[in-house]
Amino acid sequence: MKLPNGITGFYEKQNGPPKIDGKLFKQLCFNTIKNTGGKVLDFKEPQGGTNFFDVEVNIFNTYFHILLNAYYPFLAFASVVNFGEIKFIDEPQLHKEFSPFYSVLDTKELNGKVIIKLGSKKCIIQNENDLNSAELEQLAYWKPERIGDVIFNHWD
Repeated sequence: MKLPNGITGFYEKQNGPPKIDGKLFKQLCFNTIKNTGGKVLDFKEPQGGTNFFDVEVNIFNTYFHILLNAYYPFLAFASVVNFGEIKFIDEPQLHKEFSPFYSVLDTKELNGKVIIKLGSKKCIIQNENDLNSAELEQLAYWKPERIGDVIFNHWD
């Protein structure tokens, strides 16, 4: 998977990333979860160094989270979302519901390894990417291990 410019939430002033329509996402979440017999327990917008929306739901007798990157239409599901810890899961039924609107990532993609080479002057990421220099600095600092940790992060 190619990591686009600004996906981390860090960018250069002259080249900012696009923004996701949070209002539409909220509406889709509430409608989709209600229509599948579930309940939205909490809807958190990106804040405090978090670059993603976090929707806690109870559906199919299970509690989990729906995550959406704030800048690109990348969506994922997780059983745990804490600072520095996200456990990604696959939810086939909801994958079908959200895939017409977002690129729903599976655990294989999300748990893919980030390959970082720290040079003497800068960080080089060997995964396919269009990341900007501000993002590469963050990768050098935080040293994420998985692609999912780049797309959904708590960096400040």
